[in-house]
Amino acid sequence: MSRIGKKPITIPEKVTVSVNAENVVTVKGPKGELKQQVDKDIKVSVKDGNVVVERPTEQKRHKALHGLYRSLIANMVVGVSEGYKIDLELVGVGYKASTNGNVLELGLGYSHPIFLGLPPEVKAKAVTEKGKNPIVMLESADKQLIGQVSAKIRSLRKVEPYKGKGIRFVGEQIRKKAGKAAAKK
Repeated sequence: MSRIGKKPITIPEKVTVSVNAENVVTVKGPKGELKQQVDKDIKVSVKDGNVVVERPTEQKRHKALHGLYRSLIANMVVGVSEGYKIDLELVGVGYKASTNGNVLELGLGYSHPIFLGLPPEVKAKAVTEKGKNPIVMLESADKQLIGQVSAKIRSLRKVEPYKGKGIRFVGEQIRKKAGKAAAKK
């Protein structure tokens, strides 16, 4: 049996979980409301403060979906109660970031600034301290969406392996390559 799938999800205070007839799970909390369509074979039920996910058979497909939907629902519960945060660091001379409403403006060493429209569910804040790299802070209740947005921002300037310039997560370690000078020795 799926070890992830059989663990019940504890529902915290101020969070409500409901399942309708079309197998759509709705999770409401202080940070917002999220919905997830669940496969018709997987049974989701709310019993005494816990969400229980069950599967009909031991087929490989059902086992995979069992763990998947349990994880997705657990991420939704954490998202609406606590939320998710991702911090991105812009490493490079002259790199800068600023926010204007739901538009993120990035200066990444190209000949033009990059304007990136963010979904309304994602809140962004740019912090620039003197002598430090600019940091873009993303906040959302939807783990999938915030991950997708951060991946899009990172793809605008990938970290290069020689000097380490680019967009990275705060605290991420980059493996640097030795340059030409090291090869001559």
